[in-house]
Amino acid sequence: MAPSGPLPTGVFLLSLTAFLICCRVNSMVSLSDPSAIALTGVAVLLGLFAAAYVQSQGTASHDPLYYGFAVFAFTGVVDLIIWLEQDGYICGFMEFYMREGEPYLRTSYGIIVCLWDGTVHYLLYLAIASAIIGRRSYRSLDLYWLGCLMMTLLVLLPGNVIGKFGTELRLSFLLNVACVLLPIWAGMRMFREPRTTVYNSAEKAAEEQRRGLLLHPLDLALMLYLVIAVGFPLFRGLVVLDCPSDCGFDYIYQYESYLKDPVVYPKMQMLVSMFYALPVFCLCMYGLVQPSCTWMLDWTLVLTGAIAQAQFSHVGASLHRRTPYTYGVPAENWWLFLVANVLYALGPHLLAYRCLRRTGFFVSTAPGVQDSDKKQK
Repeated sequence: MAPSGPLPTGVFLLSLTAFLICCRVNSMVSLSDPSAIALTGVAVLLGLFAAAYVQSQGTASHDPLYYGFAVFAFTGVVDLIIWLEQDGYICGFMEFYMREGEPYLRTSYGIIVCLWDGTVHYLLYLAIASAIIGRRSYRSLDLYWLGCLMMTLLVLLPGNVIGKFGTELRLSFLLNVACVLLPIWAGMRMFREPRTTVYNSAEKAAEEQRRGLLLHPLDLALMLYLVIAVGFPLFRGLVVLDCPSDCGFDYIYQYESYLKDPVVYPKMQMLVSMFYALPVFCLCMYGLVQPSCTWMLDWTLVLTGAIAQAQFSHVGASLHRRTPYTYGVPAENWWLFLVANVLYALGPHLLAYRCLRRTGFFVSTAPGVQDSDKKQK
């Protein structure tokens, strides 16, 4: 899925300055006011945009998203620093920000989100920057990242407002506006661009589309997964909505006590999965049966990124030492909890792989469409 290209040395070196900047800003005694921290954050982001433009020397002028991803690579390293400091590996970098900036990042969920952003997102930023410099397509990477980030924002931002940290929001919370604008911009650009569909011929695509679901063993297995995947978020969503059934009560206290954590992030995660991911699962079931659903090639990637981030954050926060013991995973059933959540996260990756590996079932075979696809190859 990752396009090859020149190494984005400029973006990489620019991101590493996060260690120097955080250490320097942390030593400034004057930054004890939330407003001063927010203004400093804005100044740093603007400076990074300027630095990214200068270091690129016009090599990325054809795609201004490069500068946005360069800045996000820097913030990814900042989040990595937060994770390292909160888990006790380093100190002296982000105490000021945890105290007066975004204190909710000290929770187990906040720490795991920072870990994801500082590793998976950071590698995606470098790969996308490399693709832009090399003038290669990065559609798949962008859509996977879009799913990851949108899932993070849909859980983290509302959870900050309605959870136990709702009374501790600082002006720095508004810095997350950039995290909302960039994925919207990037997503709109990717969906407007023509898709480069790769398949041998329209005749072979039509032949594959004439075969029923029973003649596609992998599709049949994926359909079974999707049926289960629809029930899993539906059940957990009803549980966090205080469904009075005995099975919901038993599930919380025997398998996922974290769903009752007052930080509200696990509850938001289950509701987002139920109201957003579940309908997409249903649409994917339709896409595996009905030929020529070209949108499957894009939306399975978005779904995969969203579920991967959701499960990593949920499982990581459930098992993290910052989670109170009463809300942790019961010791006698932790392996069932882990297996169920890992399998739930693995399914969308197999679905996206199937869609991108053999695209013939999903492309349109209407007259003229296959010709335009071939020209894009």
